[in-house]
Amino acid sequence: MAQKVKQLLISKQNVLIHAVTGAGKTELVYYSMAMFLASKKHVGFATPRKDVVIDLVPRIKEAFPSARTIAVYGGHSSLINGDIIVLTTHQLYRYPSFFDLLIVDEIDAFPYKGDYLLKSFFRRSVRGNYVLLSATPSEEDIKEIKKDHGQVVTLFERYHHGLLPLPVYKKINPLTGILVLVKELRRLVKLKKPVFLFVPTIALGQKVYGLISLIVPNGFFVSSKEEERKIAIQRFKNGELSYLVTTSILERGVTVRDLQVLVYQADHVLYNQAALVQIAGRVGRKIGATSGEVIFFAEEENKAIKGAIDEINRYNKRSHLL
Repeated sequence: MAQKVKQLLISKQNVLIHAVTGAGKTELVYYSMAMFLASKKHVGFATPRKDVVIDLVPRIKEAFPSARTIAVYGGHSSLINGDIIVLTTHQLYRYPSFFDLLIVDEIDAFPYKGDYLLKSFFRRSVRGNYVLLSATPSEEDIKEIKKDHGQVVTLFERYHHGLLPLPVYKKINPLTGILVLVKELRRLVKLKKPVFLFVPTIALGQKVYGLISLIVPNGFFVSSKEEERKIAIQRFKNGELSYLVTTSILERGVTVRDLQVLVYQADHVLYNQAALVQIAGRVGRKIGATSGEVIFFAEEENKAIKGAIDEINRYNKRSHLL
């Protein structure tokens, strides 16, 4: 698959990689990046969120130890030139007609999705070819790449060949829902499983964490407003915290071995099908820990919940046929 992407770029075609969560989308472009670097070309790797830039940089440095890899994002932009520039999509405005190869990850993610200005930054910064990465591209994304004389490359199997963990829907009601949630969280923590507990809003997250922290200790609440987020995530990865209550800030880009996922109020309007698929995709990403639990807690199994479960089922069936 990586060779196919490389050959398409050699033929001057742009590429959209549509791959399931945990397929190793980033690694699929390494051959192509190496080819452009060998020719002293400018290579960029853009993503909508700062947290993902921070997570990506050490991985790319490890893959390309002889290249000068830099990170550029809000508050971290004093150095803007390197062999590989990993940056947020907001920072693309600094690079007009600059990149010979620009990879844009998570094109379906906030704030890039649907933002005309950010898309114009992207278009303006490419002087060569580009590769788009997404687990849940829209029909518009696919039409756009084809209109641009590009190719869609699909991969419906994870790099370790394990199936995507299939979410389970659990019905709750407003009075006892939090008790059901606490019961499941305690069960997983007793099994010494790390847990992400997703909530749709910051206000609800603060409320939920305030309640469950009285019963289930050793957790933390993280959101885009939480200044200690980076420290809390690292402590969680180190095994110092048992669980994190989180908004969609951890929906993408963070990989934790043997992670389990709970989603509270999964029928909330802020959770569409694509978001639920992404959240479920946090589980089972590591070799030796390819399975895990994903539970959607909601008062009703709405269209988004049903759609997410059906989509993951379809991916698993396609993977089984490969």
